[in-house]
Amino acid sequence: MSAPTRASRAGDAPHADALVIFGFTGDLASKKIFPALYAMVKKGALTVPVIGVASSTLSVDQVHERVRRSVERDGRVDDEPAFDRLVSQLRYVSGDYKDPATFEALKRALGNAQHPSHYLAIPPSLFATVIESLGAAGLAEGARVIVEKPFGRDLASAIELDAIARSVFPESSIFRIDHYLGKEAIMNILYFRFANSFLGPIWNRNHVASVLVTLAENFGVGQRGGFYESAGCLRDVVENHPFQIVALLAMEPPAGRGFEAVHSEKASVFQAMRPLTPDDLVRGQYIGYRNEKDVAADSDVETFCALRLYIDSWRWSGVPWYLRAGKLLPNTAVEVLVQLQPPPQALFADTGPGAGHPNHLRFRLQPASAIALAVRVKHPGKGFVGDQRELYLCEHAPNEDSTYERLLGDAMAGDGALFTSQDAVEAAWAVVDPVLTNHRPALPYPPGTWGPKAADDLIAGGGRWHNPAAEPDCE
Repeated sequence: MSAPTRASRAGDAPHADALVIFGFTGDLASKKIFPALYAMVKKGALTVPVIGVASSTLSVDQVHERVRRSVERDGRVDDEPAFDRLVSQLRYVSGDYKDPATFEALKRALGNAQHPSHYLAIPPSLFATVIESLGAAGLAEGARVIVEKPFGRDLASAIELDAIARSVFPESSIFRIDHYLGKEAIMNILYFRFANSFLGPIWNRNHVASVLVTLAENFGVGQRGGFYESAGCLRDVVENHPFQIVALLAMEPPAGRGFEAVHSEKASVFQAMRPLTPDDLVRGQYIGYRNEKDVAADSDVETFCALRLYIDSWRWSGVPWYLRAGKLLPNTAVEVLVQLQPPPQALFADTGPGAGHPNHLRFRLQPASAIALAVRVKHPGKGFVGDQRELYLCEHAPNEDSTYERLLGDAMAGDGALFTSQDAVEAAWAVVDPVLTNHRPALPYPPGTWGPKAADDLIAGGGRWHNPAAEPDCE
């Protein structure tokens, strides 16, 4: 987005003069946050104090060593002066999130900071506790709060969490992170759609037959079995990441360049989605999931979801959107396949309705970022026959900002472009709410497959799933 688009939501909002990380000893901080902070310091983008808060009692040396291990696990410490600057900015507060004394200690650690950003890298069950405690300690005035997804467990809890957050912080100071929105490939969908005029005439129900979105992971739940038992694939993944992709693909052109216009159009897509029914959803569970750590022996939690979705709008009425996400699938990849309608008349024997795969547009979002357009090309010779080939564009950007580097920097600057609005949160939950508990049992599937057979039946009327293949990284 250009500079005018990425204006702060509060006009000339002050930049944060401190960053507080709740959950400093957690998995998210170790895997994502510390490497992002290190990268920001290297670029001169983080010069304010960073205060970690967690229940563990750690010495200064232990805090520094924890951060070093995290950065080295992500890559390496290739700039010792930058790392020294990072740890010199670190402070640590140990305490219980339910104890007011913890927040008094935090207030002392913040010193003269007037506009801290409080980042909640903690389990969702603690969001309300920390937000209310920040308000009670006088640490919300002039501050921002950054909340990790999921935003609630269903529509009712999302509304309740928002009410608590707004009782302490104004809407302009609440930043809801879905880290997918910070990915370069996701941002490119928005740019590609509205920076190219050739898409306009065909981007509708008259020319698009179906849209398929696959988010596949070739690993299981690992040590997160306890979390997955409380969430499952539908809550943890589908309602967030694939829905955000659908919104960018389906939204109308925003009325202006400000991010509020983009938020409004995305929310309109969610509001137009038809609520799901049990017939629209296939749930799967990989064989062996019940043997994972902290997983119930009779668990019915899904590690795979496939669903059929409709957007009841003028542009997309009648077009099926097929979404699929799961663990222990054949490979790790995220792809979108926009299937176009075949030519209306079979002018050639191998084209027209029923003659095979029509043209498509393919977005490769992970691991590489690529866009491909599939077209039919004639074989050499007298015969008018051919096959379909892809025009393939792949981009390699080794020095791009990491997702959390970008999102933390934007939140501290007051820039809400890459964050989620509450209207969109509530509208998305309203779509999946009917099947969160009213659904069929999860079907077993062998690891390394594309889920239970019933997922193929779900899409049978609209063709078949596109299985992302392993592709070489861009050079």
